Amino acid sequence: MSIDFGEQYDKIYRYCYFKLNHKEAAEDVTQETFLRFLESVRYREKGKSQEYLYTIARNLCMDEFRKRKVEPLAEEQNDENMEDRILTRLSVKAALHKLDRESQELLLLRYVNEVPVSVICSLMGISRFAVYRKTMRARKQFKEQLEKEGFL
Repeated sequence: MSIDFGEQYDKIYRYCYFKLNHKEAAEDVTQETFLRFLESVRYREKGKSQEYLYTIARNLCMDEFRKRKVEPLAEEQNDENMEDRILTRLSVKAALHKLDRESQELLLLRYVNEVPVSVICSLMGISRFAVYRKTMRARKQFKEQLEKEGFL
């Protein structure tokens, strides 16, 4: 499996930012993920590159989270429609935070990072059926939360 490092770097960063909710920590963990990935040839030869990347990132995020309590940083936005973007972001964020962590992670992996179901199965240690079932439930709950927030 040939891997596009530019595309995967962005996806791994998003995943780390989701886990840590801290820009600098996510950048550091993302870099460390790729350094460790490049140091190990064993899994890349087996065609499990993407799975291995996410496993490294997940473990490093857990280590980082255990080391220190991170606080979210406010991001600056320069845009004419800043108010709409902020309201949209707040509605989506509020709806997401009402889901359990596993559902949040599933939605991020499947729909934001477009990770294949087989990789998610391996990463989370659940069957393909369980991924589909949990993803559908998470989507339904997310939609219900958005409706409660008045977004839909």
